[in-house]
Amino acid sequence: MKASRIAAAGAVSGIAVLALSAPAFAHVSVQPEGTAAKGGYAVVDFKVPNERDNASTTKLEVNFPTDHPLASVMPQPVPGWKAEVTKSKLDKPLESHGKQLTEVVTKVTWTADGKGVEPGYFQKFPVSIGALPEDADQLVFKAIQTYSNKEVVRWIEVPQEGQEEPESPAPVLQLAAAEDDAHGAAGSSDAKAEDTGADAQNTAADSSASDSGSGSGDSSDTTARVLGIVGIVVGAAGVGYGVLAGRRRDSGTAA
Repeated sequence: MKASRIAAAGAVSGIAVLALSAPAFAHVSVQPEGTAAKGGYAVVDFKVPNERDNASTTKLEVNFPTDHPLASVMPQPVPGWKAEVTKSKLDKPLESHGKQLTEVVTKVTWTADGKGVEPGYFQKFPVSIGALPEDADQLVFKAIQTYSNKEVVRWIEVPQEGQEEPESPAPVLQLAAAEDDAHGAAGSSDAKAEDTGADAQNTAADSSASDSGSGSGDSSDTTARVLGIVGIVVGAAGVGYGVLAGRRRDSGTAA
């Protein structure tokens, strides 16, 4: 009985590790292609994994921060998806490249033309954004994911430093320190600023559409997989120990 309990405990521990590690890479996230430096421009990817076994992701809504409005937001075309850009008026005009902006992009919505993100796959949605704020360390993008079965998942909870990750965390973009020419890019002449934005857009264009089916992930994916392997090893060791203990016990009884 004791050996059986040990084996069962080992197997359960392995399953528990896998269950705990899964959410680490299952939510909608945002990562820059390269560096997202304060005061500069960047191309960021909104990564959307499918968490369901019986439904596809058919719609993604990403809300852009209103506390740090971005003057330039340009989504890259994604095969099989239609992008809709929503603009809103600003309470206070924003100065960009020597011009006063009274409205900015506050939401981008992608809707699948076909099957969408099927079970077992993920999709990246690249967007060129800028100029990034100089007085913030991060930007929070609240996202809403819709499935083909009409289920809606709201990734809108803002992670707090020093606290556990919320159940439905919002995508957070960490900003790097301003580069040597970042301030110049943000406050230079119109021509130089437009070139900077064009470079960011070209970077987005260079991103291959095949990335949508790629198995490569971020650091959280790697951590989750390592934890999963550890859990399997622990479970297997528990089962092996139970079997060995049972054989020794049978041998002792026979003697």
